[in-house]
Amino acid sequence: RNIILSDPRKRNALSLAMLQSLREDLLHDLKSKDLRVIIISAEGPVFCSGHDLKELSSEDDVKHHSQVFEICAEVMTLIQKLPVPVIAKVNGLATAAGCQLVASCDIAVASEKSQFATPGVNIGLFCSTPAVALGRSLPRKVALEMLFTGEPLSAQEALMHGLVSKVVPEDKLEEETMKISHKICKSSKSILALGKATFYRQMTQDLDTAYKITTQVMVDNLTLRDGQEGIEAFIQKRKPVWSH
Repeated sequence: RNIILSDPRKRNALSLAMLQSLREDLLHDLKSKDLRVIIISAEGPVFCSGHDLKELSSEDDVKHHSQVFEICAEVMTLIQKLPVPVIAKVNGLATAAGCQLVASCDIAVASEKSQFATPGVNIGLFCSTPAVALGRSLPRKVALEMLFTGEPLSAQEALMHGLVSKVVPEDKLEEETMKISHKICKSSKSILALGKATFYRQMTQDLDTAYKITTQVMVDNLTLRDGQEGIEAFIQKRKPVWSH
């Protein structure tokens, strides 16, 4: 499924309406066997500029501000709770909550012209919520330099520090994203769902607990129909037929 941020005049800002729409699109028809991967991309030269600052002025009340940040946190955590991989396809600038969105996706493919920044400090609104995703994707000192200075990372720097998984020329962005998507589609949906959920669960644990959790999951994996099908197909030297 392709989700396209399509408000380029407003630099694809994550307004309340945009966040609600994004949440709806992410949750749509999750149980469908045909849904195997979600790609988030954007129209225009800016992937996403973060929150709509007009919504955060003092004219709006505290209740409204809370609503904006709460739904944003919900969408960012939802991405990692979804049973299918989510790929950010970035072609342009991703700032503040837009940078948070990229950091929250499972995989991120960026064009060479893309840049990533958390410039909230420059306008007196420190990027504290983007820092949650950033601090979990980047080395601490890199994340803090971004947060303290607001200076952008180039696509190559973002790749070097682990904010994105691949950087390609702009004219190869679609091809590379589809290549990854097609590879994902060759695997069993149920096995991927189990693997993704387990990955994020074990990441927050100490080493012993992480191995305890994943040891049990490997055993559970073997009880799934697709777990047995994959092994049998390998032994019989044939392609597996997944039930998903």
